[in-house]
Amino acid sequence: MPALAGPDALLGHHPLGVSTGYMSGSRGDWPQQVAQAWDASPFAVELSALSEGELAGLTRYLESNPRLPFRYLSIHGPSKGRTMPETTLVRALARLAERAHVIVMHPDTMFDPEPYRILGRKLVLENMDARKESGRTADELAPWFVALPEAGFCFDIAHAWSLDTTMAVGGELLDAFRTRLRHVHLSSMDEALHHIPLSEGDEELFVPLLHRCLDVPWILEAPPRQD
Repeated sequence: MPALAGPDALLGHHPLGVSTGYMSGSRGDWPQQVAQAWDASPFAVELSALSEGELAGLTRYLESNPRLPFRYLSIHGPSKGRTMPETTLVRALARLAERAHVIVMHPDTMFDPEPYRILGRKLVLENMDARKESGRTADELAPWFVALPEAGFCFDIAHAWSLDTTMAVGGELLDAFRTRLRHVHLSSMDEALHHIPLSEGDEELFVPLLHRCLDVPWILEAPPRQD
């Protein structure tokens, strides 16, 4: 089994990419965020419209047909500032899905699974952290995958850690949904459960589960650690 520990371990995974969600200083400037993501990795990126208000700008940017060098493009749909009707949101996501490999959504902000069926295999559901009231465990996610049988799974390993530092919950999530796995969200979390750069200790702790995810992109949800 290849080792993942060591200063070059993280950057040695292929494909590796970053989420623009942590680029708060350039929020809304999609060309700048893409340039920052490219500097981190040319292989994969997650363009994050975490607020509903960011969707229109992201749509305009992608429909301008920018030259994107990435081999894997994920789009994170909004989990904040939700005001538009579910069907309107899904129509907007469907436009974006034409230009992306997957659309990641938080199940705790989805009210009715039925409209999302039009996204088919492009829809990917992410496991939630301990602050949320649903979508955290395999049992809580299972009904969503029953309702959305084509949907994939985004494994947020730090979210799993927030529920159970032994990583048993993370193992249960992979046991249940490994065949749906599309990519991994990778970071550490601080005491307030905000994403921070992956620590050496967490990298070592996460190794057994990361070994089960070697064939999918890993998306960093915080800046790469500076060793």
